[in-house]
Amino acid sequence: MAKRMILMLVVVIAFVAILGLYKYSQIKKAMSQGYTPPPEAVTTIVAKPDQWDTTISAIGSVAAVNGVTLSADLPGVVDQISFDSGRTVGKGDVLVRLDTKQERAQLASAEAQRELARVQLQRSQKLQGAGIVPKETLDRAAADFKQAEAAIGEIRATIERKTVRAPFAGILGLRQINDGQSLASGAPIVSLQSLQPVYVNFNVPQQQAGLLQKGGAISVTSDAFQGPETGRINAFDSVVNEETRNIQVQSVFANTSRKLRPGMYVEAQLAQGARTPVIALPASAISYAPFGDSVFIVEDVKGPDGKSYRGVRQQFVKLGGARGDLVAVLTGVKPGEEIVTSGVFKLRPGAAVTVNNAIQPGASATPKVGNS
Repeated sequence: MAKRMILMLVVVIAFVAILGLYKYSQIKKAMSQGYTPPPEAVTTIVAKPDQWDTTISAIGSVAAVNGVTLSADLPGVVDQISFDSGRTVGKGDVLVRLDTKQERAQLASAEAQRELARVQLQRSQKLQGAGIVPKETLDRAAADFKQAEAAIGEIRATIERKTVRAPFAGILGLRQINDGQSLASGAPIVSLQSLQPVYVNFNVPQQQAGLLQKGGAISVTSDAFQGPETGRINAFDSVVNEETRNIQVQSVFANTSRKLRPGMYVEAQLAQGARTPVIALPASAISYAPFGDSVFIVEDVKGPDGKSYRGVRQQFVKLGGARGDLVAVLTGVKPGEEIVTSGVFKLRPGAAVTVNNAIQPGASATPKVGNS
């Protein structure tokens, strides 16, 4: 019985050993042949030369040439509101009057004191002319009269300060007060912005600042309105930002359409006139990376077995500006080369590909929202 068990155990061990050797030989053979992954499906485009105007692009912000938040100069109670939210006003228009009953009563009293001082001054002048009173009495009467006039001027100035007027022509914002409301000194009343003209402020790198000049043309676009607005460069900041090495540029726009509003975000384009040879590719063709931007070029690649197949070569490129869905490639790509436009994220150098251009990704220099 023991001999049979030993014999069966030897047979099982021999069978397992033979099976293991067979599998090992299969795995070793497969590893020696190498694994070839299936080709990736991609779309491509043939690189064509183009000429683009040299432009500087920047992100700008609209600011009013004149813009303030009107506030109460003195504390008081709102007696009259003479404006509506969003209304256009002229310079000097009365917007708000605060209650001045107390000041007007004080003004009446001061005017009475001035009348008394005037009568006393005239009497002193006659008496001093007749030699009855000394000149000192006349001087005191004259001083009292001037003091009474000054008191009237002070009260009238207080009444005027409780009348809020538009300091310049513009468009009012939303009203922030109500009738009968008690306002503290400096309390906001309404925003007033002058929209014709307006400023657009933006920053450019210091190496590009030399390409700009005062009076140069500039156009801005925004998703808030249709079509570009054109203006002129007005001024340059006197210092360069030490942290970003950018310089702030100010441009002025007539803004006759009033499309530009203070605080609005816009994209500025500054044309330089010269045309640069580029190769325009869809933005989806660019592989962005910290160590450099690159594209994948489809060409014949030789495998480890010496056979050729359709694969990709990674090529680093230097990029220029962008127009809509297109990006300008300055160096790294030659006309006629076949560039991968979709599926870039799943490729690696030497990867096999199969091209299917039945559906191409959108690539327009002026894309529309409905097409994106």
